[in-house]
Amino acid sequence: MGQYLPIIVLLVLAVLFGALSFLASVLLAPKRPNAAKEAPYECGIVPSREPPQRFPVSFYIVAMLFIMFDIEIIFVYPYAVDREFLGSFAFFEMLAFSGVFFVAFVYVVARGALDWGPLQRAGRTDSSFDGVVSAARTTTSTIRRVGAEGRIEADQEGAAA
Repeated sequence: MGQYLPIIVLLVLAVLFGALSFLASVLLAPKRPNAAKEAPYECGIVPSREPPQRFPVSFYIVAMLFIMFDIEIIFVYPYAVDREFLGSFAFFEMLAFSGVFFVAFVYVVARGALDWGPLQRAGRTDSSFDGVVSAARTTTSTIRRVGAEGRIEADQEGAAA
């Protein structure tokens, strides 16, 4: 039991430090809320509308792909360093893992994980939408460029000169 005493003491000190820090923050922090402090803020752009209810799942799928590649590299690296010592068993284990990884990767890509553009849907054939969608609409006329205020004119002047 004596060999675990330093670990237990360190654990108690860590929990005590966290609790005391939290308590000090609650007791000593100034409490003067205002509209500017409570407003959502991201990258210097004040949001002009409420966020959508659902966050696109594609972001999480790409994050999972990144984690899968990290695990793949961590698994392959020891074999690449010392394949003679690890032998054929490690080779077949690595091959099996790579196969499962490849099947998962193909599945995720087939589900559209890397398709970041607007969804392509089949157009309606009925005439109830005639005149609603104009042929003059382009991505530059319908997509709002956030944070580009004041820059577009300068870019056009620089291109014209």
